[in-house]
Amino acid sequence: MVSFAQVKDTLGTEVINIVKPYTPTVSDAFKIKSSPEIDSSAIGSKKQIEYSIFSIPVASTFTPAKGKAKVLKVNPSPPVYDNYISAGFGNFTTPGVELFAHGNTTRYNDFGLFFDYISSKGGINDVVLDNDYFDTNLDLFYKQDQRDFNWQLNSGFRMQKYNWYGLAEHINYSQNLLDGIDEEIRYTDIYLGGKIDYKDSFFKGATVESNLFADGKGSTEAHFLAQPKIEFPIASEYINADMRIEFLKGQFASDYMNVDNINYTFFTAGFSPSLEILRNNLTVNLGVHLLYSSGSGSDNKNKGYYYPNVNASYKLIDEVLTVYAGVTGGLHQNTFKGFANENPYVSPTLTIKRTDEQYNGFFGLKGKLASNIAYNFKASYKNERDKPLYKLNQSKTDGAIPTTHGYQIGNSFNVLYDTISTISAFGEVTIDLSKQLKLGGNFEFNQYDTKNEAEAWNLPRLKASAFVNYNNDNWFAGADLFYVGKRKDQLVINVPLSFTVTNIIIGDYVDLNFNGGYKFNEKLTVFGKVNNVLSSDYQKYTNFYVQGLQVFGGLTYKFDF
Repeated sequence: MVSFAQVKDTLGTEVINIVKPYTPTVSDAFKIKSSPEIDSSAIGSKKQIEYSIFSIPVASTFTPAKGKAKVLKVNPSPPVYDNYISAGFGNFTTPGVELFAHGNTTRYNDFGLFFDYISSKGGINDVVLDNDYFDTNLDLFYKQDQRDFNWQLNSGFRMQKYNWYGLAEHINYSQNLLDGIDEEIRYTDIYLGGKIDYKDSFFKGATVESNLFADGKGSTEAHFLAQPKIEFPIASEYINADMRIEFLKGQFASDYMNVDNINYTFFTAGFSPSLEILRNNLTVNLGVHLLYSSGSGSDNKNKGYYYPNVNASYKLIDEVLTVYAGVTGGLHQNTFKGFANENPYVSPTLTIKRTDEQYNGFFGLKGKLASNIAYNFKASYKNERDKPLYKLNQSKTDGAIPTTHGYQIGNSFNVLYDTISTISAFGEVTIDLSKQLKLGGNFEFNQYDTKNEAEAWNLPRLKASAFVNYNNDNWFAGADLFYVGKRKDQLVINVPLSFTVTNIIIGDYVDLNFNGGYKFNEKLTVFGKVNNVLSSDYQKYTNFYVQGLQVFGGLTYKFDF
């Protein structure tokens, strides 16, 4: 049997899918009819809905508790009373009264008064002349708020009584001389003034004050001072300018030697522009004082003055360290009232001059050592022409020769003027231990270089003070400590056939004072003060000793009308 083999076909079948991107045409798109037909018969028709409730009773024993409103605890602010009266009494027969009261007729005005009075019978150890005093003051004011500006009027009256009781220790006074001495002096001051503040104007406002001052010994002084302020733009900055118009006229009935009376008149006009520049942590104030002043009497001259007024500060470390420096100067008008307020034992025979502070350069550091510790340290150097110094008047008695006036026995002060350069160092630190407790202190050291006088009379080189204050809701207390260094003075006894000069060193002193009180409520407070706790027998001015331990207490009552 013959067989034949069949050749197998090796060609296989493959499926090839060809993919082509879809490219639609306009005919493929679904077209929306431009005018569709709407069957409106179904619009607005309500469909009938049938429903039913299948209820099953459920037994429940739950009884909801009654709701109770939550009470929000709020500490109400204590009421603030705008008026008060304070009265007290102390040893040395020392009564004191203070009163402040004010009110208004509309929400845009305010008017009121402040009155205070204190007196003492004296009682200073080993003082043979009268050393009592009193000081009473009445201030009245009226304020008015307008749409574009505010204004205020002030007026008042002050009367003071003192005595030239500081007898020189180097003079042996006879009793007949002391019996014939009139040591009393009274000062009266009547003033009228006001101020105005503009809100949106180149004229920012002005202050005006006029005084009439007298001493009951034939001395009178009239003083007028106006200080307008303006502001005007320069490019993108603003120039602030203070102006000054000052007039002073006074007279003393006699000079110290009883030869002639003393008259003086001054007029001063000034313009002080300044530009403040703020750049990040840098603040610079560029300014100048320009003045013209005329005067008569006491060898005063008519001339123009100009002084720098430049200062700058830079924050090296925010709130921690700021460096500041500057150079300033100015013309200061001395007055009889100013001298008497600072040293009431001056004689009514003074020479009145202007003090020319040619320059005052300073450099300082200030900031915070911690969040509750602040500090400020400054060094300065200044030069002043006609700087006033208090010095004992010459005594016109040796203890037996009678005098014409009660201030001519070495128990009053004259005012001398000299050119003095002063190097100063100042520092202060305050610490807030808590919201209730705060303490701090400061010191000031001065080195004086005089041109004509042998010493810077009655100026201490070192002064220092410290304080601590505590205050909580009901109790408050505090303490103050003062230190004043040694001073120098000179006693001249000028009598017929005798002329002697004695140099005097006035010792340093420490004065410690306490105060405190308790608030019964927001209206009534009891307070107390203890001054000169160490009972130091020190001299505030040459031969003028102070009272010893002084205790004073009283009540303060706050109220509203």
